[in-house]
Amino acid sequence: MIKVMLVEDNQNLARSIREKLDLFEEITLRHTARNGKQALEFVQNNVSPDVVLMDIQMPIMNGIEATQHIKKSHPEVKIVMLTVLDDDESIFKAIMAGANGYLLKDSNPKELYDGITGIISGGAPMSPSIALKALSLLRNPERIKYQDTESFDITKREQEILEQLSTGLSYQKIADNLVISSGTVRKHIENIYGKLQVHNKLEAVTKARENRIIE
Repeated sequence: MIKVMLVEDNQNLARSIREKLDLFEEITLRHTARNGKQALEFVQNNVSPDVVLMDIQMPIMNGIEATQHIKKSHPEVKIVMLTVLDDDESIFKAIMAGANGYLLKDSNPKELYDGITGIISGGAPMSPSIALKALSLLRNPERIKYQDTESFDITKREQEILEQLSTGLSYQKIADNLVISSGTVRKHIENIYGKLQVHNKLEAVTKARENRIIE
């Protein structure tokens, strides 16, 4: 039996992931945490999952920080990032923090199962699109340029979405152009609103231009 901990602040997504895991008898979801700090406390209090499914963007402590702390104190714990973020910077930071794998949240149950069982067998599961980007980063390390603004922490992917938003495109069209799901676009836009402290697309685009995040 493979013991799994899920670290996810969105309860609807947590429920969806639990339903996927429940399809497989070999996997048991033993613990859930709503942020990285809670996950770290669980591990420090002798909760020993075989695999941690770790979201990246969470309150209090994000998944990258939590991964770094957990791997430092408990290197035997396998950590798979399970996220909507597919930008170069997030992938690079996760790998450098010690993540053993990187899967996207829209992975189907079989992909999730294969990722968990594969990591137990010594593998490093990655969604196909993430694996391609990771290989590209290795071949072209100069691409790893932290393009976040100091004041807003906007990632390269968020910048791309802001540029698309500025042209008046719909969420679905942006998703098509960037080859991601519309749900992923919505999550990125939600994060952009929070970082820029705005409430709609017009405010987001205006503030991004004022701060030279986009042209």
